[in-house]
This record gives sequence, structure tokens and C-alpha cells, in this order.
Amino acid sequence: MEKRKFGYIRVSSKDQNESRQIISMEKLGINSRDIFIDKASGKDFQREQYQLLKRVLRKEDVLYIHSLDRFGRNKEEILGEWNEITKEIQADIVVLDMPLLDTTQYKDSMGTFIADLVLQILSWVAQDERERIRKRQREGIDAALNNGKPYGRPTVEISEDFLEVYASWKQGHVTATRAMRETGVKKTTFYKLVKQIEELKNK
Repeated sequence: MEKRKFGYIRVSSKDQNESRQIISMEKLGINSRDIFIDKASGKDFQREQYQLLKRVLRKEDVLYIHSLDRFGRNKEEILGEWNEITKEIQADIVVLDMPLLDTTQYKDSMGTFIADLVLQILSWVAQDERERIRKRQREGIDAALNNGKPYGRPTVEISEDFLEVYASWKQGHVTATRAMRETGVKKTTFYKLVKQIEELKNK
């Protein structure tokens, strides 16, 4: 019996375009009815379509995800959901942009160990980067307020949605033009926020 294939796609807001992820899923032969799409933050897994997907997953099914950050952003929750799907439901997961995270290929103990290690590292990096940027941003705002200075324009903020689109842009998944459209900012504002993020990351 052929294994059933499912795709899971998450985009960070109603404005972000999921077509690129859909195309990559369809090229794998996944039927459009078996692709589950959430337009929501990755801060937790309380997402309608993701929860529906988990209810239909069965043993030996294969779940395809474009990249780990499309799955989630919180390290402990990523690991918890990964283990629930692969160990309790006993389905497989394939992360398309990270070949080592393919449980259909690495069934022996060493392969499983390597995949688990990569998962731990990547999920930690995803969470740490988000928390570090937020911390630096908060420190900058607090310092400005303590000095009695206004902190930028109230309409220009590094939101969670902007951080996710920024990450996609940096990885080459979307063009700058699309990133500006998805975040709803003009060119000058886009690059100003990019500069702020990169300055915070380098501190």
C-alpha cells in the first residue's frame, strides 16, 4: 500500500503569499486536498489547519514541510510536536530544505541521532534569534524612553510578521519587492527595518 502524503504550509499573515510552498508540495505529487495551510504566527501550535492535519495523520503517512521555521518558532513545542508525530502517531516528517531532517531516510540509530541533533540545533537557533532580536529592540526602546527621546515613528515597528518575512528574504525565498508588499512597507522603511534587525543581531 502506497504511503499517503500530506503537506503543511504556514505563512505569517493574511498578506503573505503561500504559492511558492504550494508549488513545491504539488511537485512531490501531493494532492491539493492534502495540503493544509495556516495563515498564523509560529509562536505556538494552536492553529486550526495544523490541528486538523494531526487528526488525519496515520502510521506510515509522510508529512512534508518546506522549512523548519514554517513548522514553528518555539523550540520546546517544535520538539514536542515532532516527537508526537514521529513516535506516537508513527508518521514520517520530511523538511524539504534540510535533507538531514527526513525520517523516511534515517531509520537506523545513528541516522536518528543525527536527525535529532540537527532538529535540536535548528529549533534552538530559530527561537534564540527571535528572542535576541526582541530583547535588543526592547532595550533600545527602554533606553530611548529613559533618555526622554521618542523611539522612532509609532507606525514603523519590527513586528513578528516582519521578522518572518525578513528571514524568508535573507534566505532567498522571496524577493525584496515581494517582501515589501507582504509587510506593507515602502522601500526606505523596509531597508531601515532590515538595518535595525542586523544591527541588533550583531551587538
